[in-house]
Amino acid sequence: MAKKPSSGALRVKLHFQNRPLVDDGMGNEQSGPWETVFSDYAELIPMRGGETVIAARLTGVQPYIVRVRSHTASREISPSWRAVDARNPKRVLNIRTVSDPDEKNAWLDMMTDDGVAT
Repeated sequence: MAKKPSSGALRVKLHFQNRPLVDDGMGNEQSGPWETVFSDYAELIPMRGGETVIAARLTGVQPYIVRVRSHTASREISPSWRAVDARNPKRVLNIRTVSDPDEKNAWLDMMTDDGVAT
């Protein structure tokens, strides 16, 4: 049976960042610098087992499930975003997918990779 989410497990503060589109001065839009949209506490669940997870670890990538409470700002997160650890800004988590695991809109689970270029 899967572990039920609880707020006591939200121990890691993450900055959720997005790259807004900016004008380059020539009428073209391009991605600007990363900007923190909001910060929130999350639970980091390292993925274990599975052939793809083990292969990723061998290349220096650690997959995580990041669990946060669902609210207006967190429901805007998409795979074009990233999460940065508030205590260690060198730890960057690239968001791969975002899902509502129980379809009750209480929690959001994000599959992320740590150790991949952004």
